Amino acid sequence: MNDPTPQRRSGPHAPLPNSNPVASAVGAAIANAPAAAAPRADDPRDRAARRAAELREHLGSMDEGVDKYYIDPRIIPDGWSYEWKTLTVLGKENPGYQVSLAHRGWEAVPRTRHPEMMPENHRGETIERDGQILMERPLEITNEVKAHEYRKAREQVRGKELQLGAAPSGQFERDNKGNSMVKLNKTYESIPIPET
Repeated sequence: MNDPTPQRRSGPHAPLPNSNPVASAVGAAIANAPAAAAPRADDPRDRAARRAAELREHLGSMDEGVDKYYIDPRIIPDGWSYEWKTLTVLGKENPGYQVSLAHRGWEAVPRTRHPEMMPENHRGETIERDGQILMERPLEITNEVKAHEYRKAREQVRGKELQLGAAPSGQFERDNKGNSMVKLNKTYESIPIPET
């Protein structure tokens, strides 16, 4: 009977370029020879396996949706906050923006504190990714700024509510049985995110 399973080739799938028949025969004999008990130190397969293990340990999850700007909260020193801030736009720095960041208390995180976040051959002293730079500020100041921004946003909402509720009476005044014509509803709901 005819065996439907294909036979596997033990040698290379294609001839090597610029090879002569004698070298090909020697190469096939070496490829088919039993493996030695102790692998060579410069064996490319062993080196590739070691490098693959290093990469798996470093990469962790290989999902496409990994946030490249994620900062593990465990690496942030106590009493400090980290944030990514813009360093360059289209390859150009904005010195005015850098001065405003310094005025608000932001300083660059030194690369020496987290060397694992940059390549070994990186010559800079900061941690950068795609035009962003990792910066730090005391957590106390960051919390105060967030509280101030929240109060400011609430005041803006209250101002608009008062403005809407105090519609002036005019020539075409309508009556809503003694109630305001403006009805405000406060609800919180998620915003749909369009698919790209």
